[in-house]
Amino acid sequence: MQEAGRGPHDMGGESAGPVDQAAHDRLMWEKRVDALVTLLGHKDRQVLRVDELRRGIEQLGAAAYDRMSYYERWVASMTNVLLEKGIITSDELGRRMAEVEARQAEEAGR
Repeated sequence: MQEAGRGPHDMGGESAGPVDQAAHDRLMWEKRVDALVTLLGHKDRQVLRVDELRRGIEQLGAAAYDRMSYYERWVASMTNVLLEKGIITSDELGRRMAEVEARQAEEAGR
């Protein structure tokens, strides 16, 4: 059980079970998320800083944090920071998500 004042990411001193140390290949979408975070954090742009990404992850809340995978947390945090900064709007995000879903449905129908 989580103590008051501790975020879901703060597991210090708690039993979390064994750590899976087996090497595994990242999926293509995970590689793309990693690349996007790297590009947004590049010193020439600094659109997204590491501390902003971490803050966003820490603010997800226990239910979302536990439900999401490592890179899903990155996507959620990155999205929230870009929305906060006005770099993207929720309308733009919704349109792009609809485009991707339509493209995936079309590809699945082939």
